[in-house]
Amino acid sequence: MNPATAGAAPGPLIALEGVRKCYNRGLPNEAEVLHGLSFSVDRGEFVALIGPSGSGKSTLLNIVGLLERMTAGSYRIDGEEVTGLDDAALTLRRRSTLGFVFQFHHLLPAFSALENVTLPALMREGRITPARREHARAVLAAVGLGDAMGKRPGELSGGMQQRVAVARALVLEPPLVLADEPTGNLDTSSSDEVFSLMRRMHVELNTSFLLVTHDPRLAARCDRVLELVDGQLVHDGLLAGPAGHGKAGRDGAGGAPGRTEGPAT
Repeated sequence: MNPATAGAAPGPLIALEGVRKCYNRGLPNEAEVLHGLSFSVDRGEFVALIGPSGSGKSTLLNIVGLLERMTAGSYRIDGEEVTGLDDAALTLRRRSTLGFVFQFHHLLPAFSALENVTLPALMREGRITPARREHARAVLAAVGLGDAMGKRPGELSGGMQQRVAVARALVLEPPLVLADEPTGNLDTSSSDEVFSLMRRMHVELNTSFLLVTHDPRLAARCDRVLELVDGQLVHDGLLAGPAGHGKAGRDGAGGAPGRTEGPAT
């Protein structure tokens, strides 16, 4: 079990209600890109976020990742409202709660795989203890890179680089990992490998994942799918069609228990 979830407050891990995001507020070119979104992610849930380009996925992920503030609405993590926290408190919350995997691995090229994976501990705690280093070794071994710990990113394949990035996101065992198109730069075989790895680590660590993807094959393999269109949540449930076992979500029959029908407004 993930120690970060021990003693956690009851209820969903994260809950967003009525989230709106507006740019250039009060100016002639004011534009609202998120229109009152409401959803939650439970502990140990693996959720896909899909939608066409320009639908607001990146903005929403930035808000969930405490990298950008919403214009209106509520965001609770473990029952704590975080919208009113100052920047320093948000940084501490982000470091204690969230891990990140991006489309590009963002590994430091001069550092070995092991050194890259130990960076979150250095940033959060100011040093890397022997115990942290050994734990990083164990995580790299768990993702199948036990023989590549001393190699630099340039010596690794694309799939191996992303596995290092996944290990880096998980090394501090955060309750939630945000993955923004983590397989977008990989071929089909490497994409399946990295996705299967995230799924396995999700089960072993009871870590929640929110995965942005344009790949319907991967979305169909998630516990739940959120679909954004023009800044509105139009689907919350299983992916409809054969790949999603023919079930719809909140916008149709057979949705996830306890989830309301109809798109968010």
